Amino acid sequence: METAYRDRHLATRLRSEADRLANQIEERFWWEAEGTYYLGLDGDKRPVDTVSSNPGHLLWQRAVVPERAARVVQRLMAEDMWSGWGIRTLSSKHVAYDPLSYQRGSVWPHDNAIAAAGFRAYGFDKEVGMVAAGIFDAASKFASQRLPELFAGLTRDAGAFPVQYLGANVPQAWSSGAVVHLVTTLLGLDADARDGVLRLRPALPEWMSEVTLRQLRVGDFSVDFRVVRRPDGSHEVEVLAGEEGLEVKIVSGTEDLRSVAPDV
Repeated sequence: METAYRDRHLATRLRSEADRLANQIEERFWWEAEGTYYLGLDGDKRPVDTVSSNPGHLLWQRAVVPERAARVVQRLMAEDMWSGWGIRTLSSKHVAYDPLSYQRGSVWPHDNAIAAAGFRAYGFDKEVGMVAAGIFDAASKFASQRLPELFAGLTRDAGAFPVQYLGANVPQAWSSGAVVHLVTTLLGLDADARDGVLRLRPALPEWMSEVTLRQLRVGDFSVDFRVVRRPDGSHEVEVLAGEEGLEVKIVSGTEDLRSVAPDV
């Protein structure tokens, strides 16, 4: 708000409100015994003892205090939440768990993409790769590699395949967007259209050696680039084509390391 719209007063107020909300989440929803956050509060404001995928959204919004992030990631990737194809909406240990239900144990691709973005925000790149691999593997098993709205949370094993939820929409915008979101997360894309800057903080997993994007729009500009994962885990970024006025920067942590430009 402050940067894009030059409204410092409103930006300050919104930050203050966000900080108060984050504090309330920590004080009223943190579930120490499970290392995650309660699903909600009941009518009497008592915590609902349910382990779900919802805390992944808190990570995505960076609402989780850093010292608790690792426990939340570990809980989401525990055996009762991780199906092998993706993170379940509900723990398989819950009394209401049903892997074939709509919201009580199924796997939602967009929900997983959000969680993966949250993992990346706190530096858990290995887990990002696991989630992306599960969702991409699932996509490869569906007709035309189209991810459905959701699929069953059945445990993945040798010879298994993801079971589509009966009546799931295919194609579906959320699931289609999940693929784009996962790629964006793996590349660490951060576009600043107003200032004409595209930042990259790639963290490709071992099974993804190269990614090429073409005609990526950043405001009024377009750019083509390739990211290659080297054997040592570092990354090489090559701008294949770009327009004058757009700067592509490689980022490490919060520091801009260098800018790259197309070879001419």
